[in-house]
Amino acid sequence: MIVYDLECEHSHRFEGWFGSAGDFDSQLAEKLLSCPVCSSGNVVRRPSASYLNTGAAELPKREVQKSPGASVPQQYANISPEMVAKVIEHIVNNTEDVGNQFAEEARKIHYNEAPERHIRGVASPREVDSLREEGIEVVSLPLPPHLANKPH
Repeated sequence: MIVYDLECEHSHRFEGWFGSAGDFDSQLAEKLLSCPVCSSGNVVRRPSASYLNTGAAELPKREVQKSPGASVPQQYANISPEMVAKVIEHIVNNTEDVGNQFAEEARKIHYNEAPERHIRGVASPREVDSLREEGIEVVSLPLPPHLANKPH
């Protein structure tokens, strides 16, 4: 396993874990890497501290932290899983779920063809890129399964 420090075009830094340097190169070439904060596919590798095998005993493995009651692993550095859960719950409680029509509805709102309101939904990385190119601000967030079908 190899860990790289990565950064998207919006200066969000995150780690990527790969089976080998070749795995990283192929995923980058195939545009399979995206920022966990904004879903940007424009990702570059940043310098990171080298790992030295000193022969010391192996450290105990730690479990991936999860939000209480959710199955979404912690993805954001320096933010507790509880805080991420609260932010997501606030967003779910204060937005309208437009489902797979997110890109279309966001455009209607942006171009004043629909009433302005806060929406959430599902969009492909291509749709997200297209919205951003049109100047429409979007944010990608993981939605825990227990909130996925909560209507507003």
